[in-house]
Amino acid sequence: MRNFSYFTILLFNLFGMVSVNAQIQKVEPPFWYAGMHNPELQIMFYGKNIAQYEASVSNNVVIKNVEKTENPNYLFVTIDTKNVSASELLFSFKVKNKVVFTQKYALKERRANSADRKSYDASDMIYLIMPDRFANGNTKNDSDAILTEKGNRAEPGGRHGGDIEGIIKNLDYISSLGATTIWSTPLCEDNDKQHSYHGYGQSDVYKIDARYGTNEDYVRLSAEMHKKNMKLVMDYVTNHWGIKHWMIQDLPTKSWINQFENYTQTHHRREVITDIHASKSDQEVCVDGWFVPSMPDLNLRNPLVAKYLTQNAIWWIEFANLDGFRVDTYNYSDKTAMANWAKAITNEYPNFNIVGEIWMHNQANLAFWQKDSKIGAIENYNSNLPSVMDFTLHNQIGSAFNDDEANWDNGMIKFYNNFALDYLYPNPNNILVFAENHDTDRINDKYKYDFKKYKLVMTLIATVRGIPQLYYGSEIGMGGDKGKNGDAGIRQDFPGGWKGDTNNAFTAVGRTEEQAKFFDFTSRLFNWRKSNEAVHFGKMTHYIPENNTYVYFRYTDAKTVMVVFNNNAKEQIVKTNRFKENIKNFKSGRDVLTGKTVDLSSEISLEPKSAMVLELE
Repeated sequence: MRNFSYFTILLFNLFGMVSVNAQIQKVEPPFWYAGMHNPELQIMFYGKNIAQYEASVSNNVVIKNVEKTENPNYLFVTIDTKNVSASELLFSFKVKNKVVFTQKYALKERRANSADRKSYDASDMIYLIMPDRFANGNTKNDSDAILTEKGNRAEPGGRHGGDIEGIIKNLDYISSLGATTIWSTPLCEDNDKQHSYHGYGQSDVYKIDARYGTNEDYVRLSAEMHKKNMKLVMDYVTNHWGIKHWMIQDLPTKSWINQFENYTQTHHRREVITDIHASKSDQEVCVDGWFVPSMPDLNLRNPLVAKYLTQNAIWWIEFANLDGFRVDTYNYSDKTAMANWAKAITNEYPNFNIVGEIWMHNQANLAFWQKDSKIGAIENYNSNLPSVMDFTLHNQIGSAFNDDEANWDNGMIKFYNNFALDYLYPNPNNILVFAENHDTDRINDKYKYDFKKYKLVMTLIATVRGIPQLYYGSEIGMGGDKGKNGDAGIRQDFPGGWKGDTNNAFTAVGRTEEQAKFFDFTSRLFNWRKSNEAVHFGKMTHYIPENNTYVYFRYTDAKTVMVVFNNNAKEQIVKTNRFKENIKNFKSGRDVLTGKTVDLSSEISLEPKSAMVLELE
């Protein structure tokens, strides 16, 4: 074990993780739940030379396995919790059959119907937040004595003070947008020296970063959201931890992380994972190479690591009553291990949705990773991952609305061609659709803050198949230039989230005229979407674009929605006779964006760079 100072030991004691005689410094999971589908529980005990002891447990609980590694400070004990009711267990640690110390361990009651929890789906709209940049609800936690990076709002890439309390205080604002679900970038502790605000270099995955709040604050966020019929999605990271993670500082085993003779970074060419011609060395560097030097690559092929991450994910679902996951860098890890991880979670929660970040640029590569993919089946693979992020659509959204004049492959045909390949996906309705996120260019910046083009973008993601996601601030016209200002440029503070902000866009009276224009449109569109089943799970029929106009229908037996785009810089007339197989006997449509009634008997007139969303009547 590497040296622990007296102060560090005292810190562990303050957090209630050290037994009376300081033999154990950490226990993970810190507690568990009775009645889980998988009764096997791997408990990691950490303390100086703990491997020298023999472990036993009370209540007639069976120990199925005890594993020791080359590091004597770890002991992995697997117990069988089948038919064990919620209770307090007592682990005894012995030398020569003499008890040297004991450790209590709680098996808690699960919430009613926990296994059957409903997750997010295409009826939801997800609002993506970077919590450090959203709202500072508690200025007392802007810095923490133990954590390295202190609050400094003047530093673009520093910690600005946003926190869980800031999210809670603005739930009504988020709900007023029509959002039903919040995905926050990671909130667990990240003790990197700098840029720790993004949270992807985690240093403790069982603990909320103190600069965001506490574990109890996170549970309270979940509870307050559920009171408002909202859902909470955790951003989970399986591929890597931060270099400052306490276990990286004292590895349980060398194979806990992927290591090379010399530092090796992934080449990010994830096509090699499915490429039948790929060299083994290219595949190894892709999967085992580190994302960046400060993010050690976890080895999920090690059963101890795989079990640790699986249990950690399940623990958060139970503890915080979560409604779903988004998983970062999903296909950077061993694909078999990731399939097992996803399967273990959905075995416990059959309705639980998990969307993976598969940042690739063609539909076959994306579809490979969705559960029950026929593309994956070609290689005898099933990812067990319910959802993927539609990066191909994202790519088209970033350019198509600048194509004022269409040709063979420009303009609205980009969208038609994208959806024409939906047959590759086993479940197109369960794909995350988005114009931007915390890693991409801001859509308002790409379109030079053109409100007409913003409306076209939002209309598209609100009405096509899949689960729409909105990135915080776009709804008030926020932008930012990533090329010029880096990540800080696309992760600016939400105006009004800090005391003393001269502009408060959280309130109607505080918004500028320009902000109100963006907000009012976004709110009207997505609040309408909440109650329209046709755009949630309805079928889709689209027509080959003509003259840079694009028409598609979303429909169920009970409701039909007609969506019409004019991407031209000039007015266009669309003849309705072409669409009679979907218009059928409908005579008119009510435009949900304007409230006006549109006659469908002959033609529709469309203003330049405009769209209509018509509920057919």
